[in-house]
Amino acid sequence: MTDKTSVLINSELPLPVFVKGKVRDTYDLGKQLLIVATDRLSAFDVVLPCGIPDKGRVLNQISAYWFNETKNIIANHVIEMINDPKALDKFLPAGQRFAYPAYLAGRSMLVKKVKRLPVECVVRGYLAGSAWAEYQKSGTAFGIPLPKKMLESQELPEPLFTPTTKADTGHDMPMTIEEMGKLIGVKLANDIKDKSLAVYNYARKQAIGKGIIIADTKFEFGLEGDKLIVIDEMLTPDSSRFWDAKLFKPGQSQPSYDKQPVRDWLTNSGWNKEPPAPMLPPEVIESTSRIYRTAYERLTGKKLT
Repeated sequence: MTDKTSVLINSELPLPVFVKGKVRDTYDLGKQLLIVATDRLSAFDVVLPCGIPDKGRVLNQISAYWFNETKNIIANHVIEMINDPKALDKFLPAGQRFAYPAYLAGRSMLVKKVKRLPVECVVRGYLAGSAWAEYQKSGTAFGIPLPKKMLESQELPEPLFTPTTKADTGHDMPMTIEEMGKLIGVKLANDIKDKSLAVYNYARKQAIGKGIIIADTKFEFGLEGDKLIVIDEMLTPDSSRFWDAKLFKPGQSQPSYDKQPVRDWLTNSGWNKEPPAPMLPPEVIESTSRIYRTAYERLTGKKLT
């Protein structure tokens, strides 16, 4: 069982730090990386001062579920899920082993160390968020013309691939497939587009059967030698917009199984979306934790461990 009263903001392991991201702490094990999903929360590219109980376990275990489900579409970076921290003994020399903290179980994974590609690969199946805001002004979504008189949250005629830059700090910026091709190569850009759409379409079909609409999502990719693989996280409440299919009604914003309630609260708070972010009220923290757990349980059919 999980301890719903505890929140992991930072992991502190006696291992070389590879990178501290907005949500994940990554450690360098030589040929592999250990990724620990914390309970930190990021919104509008800013890390909030509070954590969300169980969030890291949900992110890690939903990613593991989708990596396994989509491995026949594209390979991924997972070597092993860490359900028993003692499994790390296989990957650490005797002199580097330590008393592994219990929190590693269920919220960490060992992955391949590969070259990360500097793009975020967004796929949109519904007219929502920034795409809806642009459509209202110009009838386009990321410069792509759309049919007239579409409604907020309406399903798009076909999913759109709308990549962005991958910024280490600050905001990601939209880019065209042509700009992406100039950055990483035309063939690789087109391969990424094809794989992003293939994974999204597969996952969307799987999720709708469980009562969840995946309105949009984003992927990250890396190169294992010359081989394209998907990395980081996959189809989680942090990287996706999940809607309840039973409550879906075009023409309005939708109830979410993701962090949209946090975005809504922050927007209504008057915050200017620049650091520092305000503290969330306790009821928003608890409701968000419940939403994360529900998303996991509905998608996987399992209880969170």
